[in-house]
Amino acid sequence: MGSGATDSRELLPELAVLPGHLLWRSAARVHAALAEVLPPGVDLHAYAALLALGGGATRSQQELAQTISVSRTTMVKVASALAEDGLVERVRSPEDRRSYALTRTPAGAAAARRWRRHADAVEAQVTAGFSDAERDELRALLGRVAQDELSPEVPAPLRESIGFLVTRVHARTHREALGALEPVGVEPRHYATLTALTATGPVPQAELARRLGLSGASMVQIADELEQRGLVERRRPPADRRVQVLHLQPGAEDVLDEAGRVVRAQVEQVLATLSPAEVSRVVSLLQRLVTAP
Repeated sequence: MGSGATDSRELLPELAVLPGHLLWRSAARVHAALAEVLPPGVDLHAYAALLALGGGATRSQQELAQTISVSRTTMVKVASALAEDGLVERVRSPEDRRSYALTRTPAGAAAARRWRRHADAVEAQVTAGFSDAERDELRALLGRVAQDELSPEVPAPLRESIGFLVTRVHARTHREALGALEPVGVEPRHYATLTALTATGPVPQAELARRLGLSGASMVQIADELEQRGLVERRRPPADRRVQVLHLQPGAEDVLDEAGRVVRAQVEQVLATLSPAEVSRVVSLLQRLVTAP
């Protein structure tokens, strides 16, 4: 699922109002749906690349990576697999012999048509319980937020995918939050953990992981980092020495306050194209996306 996330449905009230946290949890739901719905041999990045090569277009791997919003490393793997399966022709670019140009084959066009139903199934699972009007509303709001991040060549089926838009807006929000929080000395995941601990008080490490939607291994790493910063302390209660309870330490509140100001300003910038009422609506819809059974 990536980033140490789990497909948890629980949301702490204190985190349920934070757009950045909701986007992260929503992206986790998308990745969980991909893992559950897509059959072996179907890769959504490959599907996106085949869409971007529609209409007889020939594009470099770099152009494709920008178009479907993936890293160059991921694009190299996707292109290699598509070429091996005969779904694209891959040749050295005449303008730059160090790069490849890709063209979709007839088999690739057929694969894109077949894979569309799997992409639709992922979308249906992510937005289960939403009406068509609500899907359209969330799609339109996320599309406005993501507009500056998307290449003009992004295929229409991707622009219309809530799953794709959620992951793109989350990627931007997380990237910018990392940079904004660097002077504070914490990361978005640390901010969420400190926020949760402030709300719950001392809590077992495993319980906090569940409430945050984190894997146990990720929670251990975060607790290690916060403990090294002197912001959190692990304690083993006498009644059960197997349990590690997390306690906030003096100074954590000041760090959390500073981080909160930074995060709020950064998220306001990301969502600047939306009115306050629209931001509230996005928050409400993402809460439902995260918590829907």
